[in-house]
Amino acid sequence: MRGRKLGLLEALLLGVLILNALGVMGPLFLMLISAFKPTPEIFASPFAWPKTWEIENFAKVWQSGRFDLYFRNSILITLGSELLILGFSAMAGYALGRYRFRLNDTLYLVFLAGLMFPAKLALVPLFVQLKQMGLLNSHLGLILVYAAGGIPAAVFILTGFFRALPSDLDNAARIDGASEFGVFWRVMLPLVRPQLAIVAIYTAIPIWNDFLLPLAFLQSPELKTVPQGLAVFFGEYATDYGPLFAGLTLAALPLIVLYLLLSEQFIKGLTAGATKG
Repeated sequence: MRGRKLGLLEALLLGVLILNALGVMGPLFLMLISAFKPTPEIFASPFAWPKTWEIENFAKVWQSGRFDLYFRNSILITLGSELLILGFSAMAGYALGRYRFRLNDTLYLVFLAGLMFPAKLALVPLFVQLKQMGLLNSHLGLILVYAAGGIPAAVFILTGFFRALPSDLDNAARIDGASEFGVFWRVMLPLVRPQLAIVAIYTAIPIWNDFLLPLAFLQSPELKTVPQGLAVFFGEYATDYGPLFAGLTLAALPLIVLYLLLSEQFIKGLTAGATKG
């Protein structure tokens, strides 16, 4: 069967998508090939393949740059924040989406208001509060800040999907004797798994890449994260670009792996409601 010819609008849209893909993949490709070059070769031939594929940059980052320590710290902070965000936002979204009570709309607006005030705007009050709580210069304090900043957006996303689910599902589960938590855990939560994937990716990327909050709240070198660790390759008079690109490549791997693991659910979540049946 011959393929259908594209219309003008579709061809333009396809061209825009291709340009967007090239705009995203191009810098990633340059980062990858530069990670295997020494710094002079990066400037001499930035778009060429490495003359010899060397891994000295990765060894320098991992050993001299203490990347293994910063990598573990970032993994711990991101995972801890995601567990809190997904757990509390799923329960809040379920309560706001499936139950109608007097303060339902008010509480929903409170969560929406949190979208307008990113944590960076309250940097000084957060610093003072963490110090008073004894959580300054600790991973737990940073995890709580990230969780508080990510929950409003997560509740906003999940509440809409919980409201769209048919009421017959939870009613049937209650008739069968399921508890309220059982209805949430065994019936409702599996149905919003694609949306949970969206929330996980949407909130994990800014947490993993954040530089300002760890810089403000973490003073001990052994507690620092990957973005702070990469800053050591920026010198006052020169920058060691080879190890820097190697570090950026290693830093991007967890996010790429996360997307690959959740890509199927992520796409289902984005296209939910776009098709019938």
